Amino acid sequence: MAVERAKRVVKLSDVAKAAGVSQGTASNAFNRPDIVRAEVREKVEAAARALGYAGPDPKGRLLRAGKVNAIGVATTESLDYFFADPYARAMMASISAVCDVRGAGISLVSAANDEKLAWNIQSAIVDGLILFCIEGGERLVELSRERRLPFVALQLAAPDESISVIGIDEFESARAAARHVGALGHRDVAIVALELVDDRIGPVSAEQVDGAFYSGTRDRIRGYLAGMAEFGVDPADVPIFETMNDRPTVIEALESLFADGRRPTALLCMSDRAALIALDWLRARGLSVPGDVSVIGFDGVPEGAVSDPPLTTVAQPIAQMGRMAAEMILDGLEAPRRERVEVELVVRQSTAPARV
Repeated sequence: MAVERAKRVVKLSDVAKAAGVSQGTASNAFNRPDIVRAEVREKVEAAARALGYAGPDPKGRLLRAGKVNAIGVATTESLDYFFADPYARAMMASISAVCDVRGAGISLVSAANDEKLAWNIQSAIVDGLILFCIEGGERLVELSRERRLPFVALQLAAPDESISVIGIDEFESARAAARHVGALGHRDVAIVALELVDDRIGPVSAEQVDGAFYSGTRDRIRGYLAGMAEFGVDPADVPIFETMNDRPTVIEALESLFADGRRPTALLCMSDRAALIALDWLRARGLSVPGDVSVIGFDGVPEGAVSDPPLTTVAQPIAQMGRMAAEMILDGLEAPRRERVEVELVVRQSTAPARV
């Protein structure tokens, strides 16, 4: 019997009974202590200590209120993505700034394991979700719909008009990057790509581009190839290497693209993170940027402005996108919204005319 009693969860009603007050008074002693007389409050607190009652569950109070004043930010990546990836860090800074002004909280929702991701989204105590749809966007949308909470997807190329999306024109943005290096006289270029499908790295064929699961990666590749084609470059002559946008796989891509004496005069990197890794790799091998190789990134993260040399990039309005997404969730989404934002080609010192 003693063991059963020890395991029993102590409720607020038990505390009220032990203190000789109503449950409402006991609740006020914890939640609105200013309206409870000091001697009554002390009796309730003493009873709570004696019974081992830790206080009312804040989750229950928030859920009963119908609004928790918090945003969930979700990705299919592992949790360190929010801290390791420059794009994610910049986006989170913008989202956080809005939450600071509004007095709202943020819950990071992530898991590379699909089962854990589903659990994390289902259990997150938030008013709505911002989905980082760089990869796995469709799965995030599916799980968010099951949760029946408002959500907005970042960079999801989806024709479904029922989904709120903030994104860019991937094809035209990439074509602008290619046109820039083409206009500088570069014809021998290579593409350092993001994933087209899950968990695959290596050289990419035309058939693999056409069959890509991640449409954003596919559209950027097509944009690069279309831009170079305007300068007479055959798409079949542009090597493409698929990476996971991390240091090991980007380095593998660079080693492959520069193997056997090959040396493209320009690298079209599908993220600033990959481009910054490329700057380090080229420098370590005695190659000058942009003297030997021009490098252009994609995203417009703050680190690109202070890299050595400063990085030319296709800059997304990351601060604007994060602010829009956070405000959409906190203000309440009454109907789906489709927002396309403009990018800017920021030319810095990592690109220059091709060597003669």
